[in-house]
Amino acid sequence: MDRRRRQISGIKSLLRGLDGLLEVLLLAVAYYFIWRHGYEAEPFPAYFGFGKYLLAGVYALLVVVLFSALDGFKFGYLKAFDALISQWVSLVLANFITYWQLCLIANKIITPTPMLILTLVGAAICFVCVLLFTWMYHQIYIPKNMAMIFGRDKAISLKFKMETRPDKYAIKKLIPVEDGFESICQQIVNYDAVIINDVPAQIRNDILKFCYQRHIRTYVTPKISDIIIRGGTSITLFDTPLLLVKGNGLTPAQQLFKRLLDLAICLPALVVALPFMVLVAIAIKAEDGGPIFYKQARASLGGKVFDILKFRSMVVDAEKYGAIPATDKDPRITKVGNFIRATRLDELPQILNIIKGDMSIVGPRPERVEHMEKYGAEIPEFAFRTKVKGGLTGFAQIYGKYNTSPYDKLRLDMMYIENYSFIMDIKLILMTARIMLKKDSTEGFDKAEELNKMTQEALAEMHESAEDNLAGVGK
Repeated sequence: MDRRRRQISGIKSLLRGLDGLLEVLLLAVAYYFIWRHGYEAEPFPAYFGFGKYLLAGVYALLVVVLFSALDGFKFGYLKAFDALISQWVSLVLANFITYWQLCLIANKIITPTPMLILTLVGAAICFVCVLLFTWMYHQIYIPKNMAMIFGRDKAISLKFKMETRPDKYAIKKLIPVEDGFESICQQIVNYDAVIINDVPAQIRNDILKFCYQRHIRTYVTPKISDIIIRGGTSITLFDTPLLLVKGNGLTPAQQLFKRLLDLAICLPALVVALPFMVLVAIAIKAEDGGPIFYKQARASLGGKVFDILKFRSMVVDAEKYGAIPATDKDPRITKVGNFIRATRLDELPQILNIIKGDMSIVGPRPERVEHMEKYGAEIPEFAFRTKVKGGLTGFAQIYGKYNTSPYDKLRLDMMYIENYSFIMDIKLILMTARIMLKKDSTEGFDKAEELNKMTQEALAEMHESAEDNLAGVGK
């Protein structure tokens, strides 16, 4: 039985694809019935009697594109709530586009009521499908027994992060790189998968080749140089393959299109956000009478320093004892501040920073000047983040957390810089809606302290076990 389940888990990608196809079919059928009963009386062209089928096909295609772009089909890979939020955001966008498409075809503004009904019906379909398909995925998927080979002690923190998903990962063994290549190879052959985490390049390459030769699934945490190389252009000089790394950031054309995207989104967004900004401003002023905005020096493109704007979420003299990172229950945070930080409304004034040109919508989060100096002393590559403008949202904000370490944030931001595209910006903007609803993306630094404590306890336990083994050998 166990062997059969493992064979089934090997085709999980195919099953996930079939599940997604079934869900799209259900949404297309729902669209067809809503169109027949809500819009068929409208003066749409007949298209030889096939118009309704063509429109349903176009709708299905739009759903596939948007669901795929926002990872809505990743049943089991994402938590059920994350996949559901991705699908709901995609569905609302698909129906918004489809409504205006129908208005153009009818050559008039049609009633939006059927599309609102379709959105509610579609949301229910998504809810049922995500829960059902995620449950099915976990029924057939067996977490692989994994061994983690680590270099620096801090690398063990990845184990505790992965243990938050016991349905996918089961790390059974921690192996320090100091054990040596031969000992490591003898140990990892007994596991289904291996994680190579923060290991020196030479031994890392040897372990990777060993695993590749023996068909052992391998996860590798990339170094900064790996990410830079991945962003290079493949060329061939005579009979020699080369990777060209320019290191110039964005091209002038990319900078132009990025700037146009910023203005195209932020100018209308400012009009929509203005009433909310006024309400927040009134609430802040009413609570303690202090200033509405909080300005802070941040570093952006090329290290240029600018004042980032935020709605003030702390008491007026919050930093009189120095720049102390905020925690989840920080007494310095006001009542209004707790709300606007949780809902990210405190970031709204940065729309003005983007319109002015100090920031972009998407990019590495601009750091405080003192943090740039501090992290730069510890991580010389930290300044690489300033090869593009700082952003309101970005790769590290989407895939990281508030308490993600500076080095991990750097790696995430470098993934964005080295793989930048106009389409990636649009995808990250859309995915931001999902992230805003995730509690763990706003965890404070007290969670980081908890993670550090768990890491230290694991190291102590591992060292104690090693000493016991040595003592046993001595006897």
